Amino acid sequence: MMIFKRFFALTALAVASLGTLSGAAQAGGLCADFILTCENGRTYPFCPRAISEAGDIVTGNLVTGPHSSVHMRLIPMGIGYRYAGKGIWFDGFESAAALYFDKNAPLACTVSRRAGEPPVTPVLYTKY
Repeated sequence: MMIFKRFFALTALAVASLGTLSGAAQAGGLCADFILTCENGRTYPFCPRAISEAGDIVTGNLVTGPHSSVHMRLIPMGIGYRYAGKGIWFDGFESAAALYFDKNAPLACTVSRRAGEPPVTPVLYTKY
């Protein structure tokens, strides 16, 4: 029953987001549930693709440019989270994250929900 409710809620969210097609264009299109706002002045939308039964994002895409994104997968950490893809990853705890395009040059970022999103699943991995 719980799986059905989550599926229904996610389907309703997807259908509701289709109504924003006529709005202004934005990086990441319709899928940007989370935004990484970094110290270099850029924002990187993170688009969930698979969500666990507990409501954690398991995989997603990080939009790095107008026509490019990187598939990311959750790597559970002892504290916090890490999402890694080919040549890029970000580590974080709650809303603070470090985005790595290079292992020697992390970018400090803040993770936030897209404006207007209800405070429901999905969430970034937050196990302590």
